[in-house]
Amino acid sequence: MRYDAEHKQRTRERVLQEAAKAIRAEGPYNVGVAEVMSKAGLTHGGFYAHFASKDEFVGEAIGQMFKESRGRLERMIQEATAPAEALGAYIDFYLSPGHRDTRTSGCPLPFLSADAPRLPEGSRERYAQGVRRLTGAITELLSQMGRPEPHEIAGSAVAEMVGALALARAETDDALSDAMLERSRRAVKRRLGLSAA
Repeated sequence: MRYDAEHKQRTRERVLQEAAKAIRAEGPYNVGVAEVMSKAGLTHGGFYAHFASKDEFVGEAIGQMFKESRGRLERMIQEATAPAEALGAYIDFYLSPGHRDTRTSGCPLPFLSADAPRLPEGSRERYAQGVRRLTGAITELLSQMGRPEPHEIAGSAVAEMVGALALARAETDDALSDAMLERSRRAVKRRLGLSAA
């Protein structure tokens, strides 16, 4: 049976969504193509109808991870009544126990930070683009708020948020992990001129 291009695109999207979940849970080097294809309701043999290689597959899945993550921030911006409200809500989400504890969704930056230097060039570029886009979105919000040097402040905030989340995930004591997130949340919001409440 022949399928149209739209069906093929929807199938590819389904595969990439499953691959994004698998990378978050297992890391980019432990993703099994057969398992991802099965979870997407396809056979392993269908893989090459969508991807030329596993490297391309991982790179596209990383792109999917960033697409999903951007969608969350975009929704927060649309739902907010002011840039400061959107930025505050995003920081509260980012540095929350719920975001820390998820293994199938959320920002790809802390999931991939340790692996990024060893990824193939195409995947590394997707990671770098993700950093630039998140920094750019926060820069734009800070600019709308009238903050001086918004790009520098945004870059610093992104680095702290990603680092704090990665360290909080590594901490085995939940109370210490929660405290780490809370300290970073307050510090970032204070530095950005937002309410730390």
